[in-house]
Amino acid sequence: MAVVEQNIEIIVSGLEEKIRLDLYLVQQGMRRAILSAPGTIILLNGIPAKKGKPVREGDLITVTYTEEIFEGLTGQDLPLRVLYEDNEMLVINKKQGMVVHPAVGNHEGTVVNALLSRYGMDFSKIFVEGVPTQEDGEGEEESEAELSLDSPLIRPGIVHRLDKDTSGTLIIARTLGSYQALSAQFKAHTTTKTYIALAKGNFTRLEGSIQTNIKRDTRNRKRFVTCSGEEGRTALTHYRVLRQFSSYALVRINIHTGRTHQIRVHLSSLGHPLVGDVIYGKEDGTSLMLHALELEVDHPLTHERLTFRSPLPSRFLAYVQGARK
Repeated sequence: MAVVEQNIEIIVSGLEEKIRLDLYLVQQGMRRAILSAPGTIILLNGIPAKKGKPVREGDLITVTYTEEIFEGLTGQDLPLRVLYEDNEMLVINKKQGMVVHPAVGNHEGTVVNALLSRYGMDFSKIFVEGVPTQEDGEGEEESEAELSLDSPLIRPGIVHRLDKDTSGTLIIARTLGSYQALSAQFKAHTTTKTYIALAKGNFTRLEGSIQTNIKRDTRNRKRFVTCSGEEGRTALTHYRVLRQFSSYALVRINIHTGRTHQIRVHLSSLGHPLVGDVIYGKEDGTSLMLHALELEVDHPLTHERLTFRSPLPSRFLAYVQGARK
């Protein structure tokens, strides 16, 4: 990872009506995260300007900021809580706060970095054949020298993902054959995924299913929203309240699809955002209370049905005990 200073100059053109400076920059392809970063300097016609200031045709905008540049995969000796391991796959209990693979803002300290330390740098090359090429209609062939944060080659062995702040059971393939077999199970929805969460509010129904489509929120790229059947991708979530407390509930959840933020979006749509969810709820001073408890898959080689379980994290008990005081 390298940190470089960027300096960009843009002359405002093609305006049909007044627009905020930040919105114009976003329209030009600049990420909101850059504009909000503490060290970013924005000048309008050479004078420091606030993001909400309107711009006019011919204005000169200058943006100076620092950016982390991804320089390729590296191995890092990071501890992994191993639940199961053989020559075909590895199953871990991912800790909260750990990202699964490198992405914007998280170039290091990921599960993939730990895997490269554990199995060696050649581990990333095992799965090159499994990456779709242009002939497959899915993407373009990429060499190791062309690795970017958008490349599937930075996700060796990863057949499914958990959000950064979601802890729990994660399975990783160790061979190309296992990668293909496990990926096929997730695609066909033959795996069984069980989560435990703390959700806010009092549930009127103790058990139910939520089936809606989900799409990215056009007003906030970090969020997803439910939508009509003509948009987004279908998602099915089943929940059961295990215990109702005064202002929140312990909920067991099974998801039959694996959409980004699916559980968080679906429960929020019922008026029950998860405790600690700052994207779909309100800041409450605690971390996200969502844990991937169990995962059932067929072993990629023996086809035996296996169940892997990650114990409930201590943060759940700590929250319940604290809320009772």
